[in-house]
Amino acid sequence: MSMLRKGLCGEPVRILQGRLGVDADGIFGGATDTALRAYQKDNGLEVDGIAGPDTFTAMGLHELVLLQRGTRGETVKKLQTGLGLSADGIFGPGTEKAVREFQASKSIDVDGIAGPQTLALVDGFGEITQEVIAASVVTENTQPADPAAVQAAAAAETPPPAHPSFVGKVEEKVATVGKTIWNTVKSIF
Repeated sequence: MSMLRKGLCGEPVRILQGRLGVDADGIFGGATDTALRAYQKDNGLEVDGIAGPDTFTAMGLHELVLLQRGTRGETVKKLQTGLGLSADGIFGPGTEKAVREFQASKSIDVDGIAGPQTLALVDGFGEITQEVIAASVVTENTQPADPAAVQAAAAAETPPPAHPSFVGKVEEKVATVGKTIWNTVKSIF
């Protein structure tokens, strides 16, 4: 999914931490969780300690927005409206089909996932610029999290009740240069 929560690691976490003003070590631990919850509370978002598309959008972290089947919220409604669909805020099979058709019509990778490259072409997403798209790509300067720190963080975490499979699973390598930063997280699921 396109969400960051306690126990995950990688470049998307490092970017989130930088915006939250906590140590940007790339490991979503207690300090990141506390800072995220405070941000969500202060900005009228659902206070759940999970950074997803609506939180990323509110933070101006458009390079981290990734919408796919199962995603819900205002950003999904915006996508649905931009694609001329009924906007219920639930990214289901109909939205995925529309995204695939849209991607094919624009000659971009057809995967049914709306990331920055796709969203930049959808009406209503003017905030997603070429700079945002460039920021969503891993470069040779992207650094992996320290493996020892990742191990320690994973061992210290307890799984959240709704999604125990998320915690402790760690991407220890940086995604292939030229791929989106979500590749550091997507392969976990």
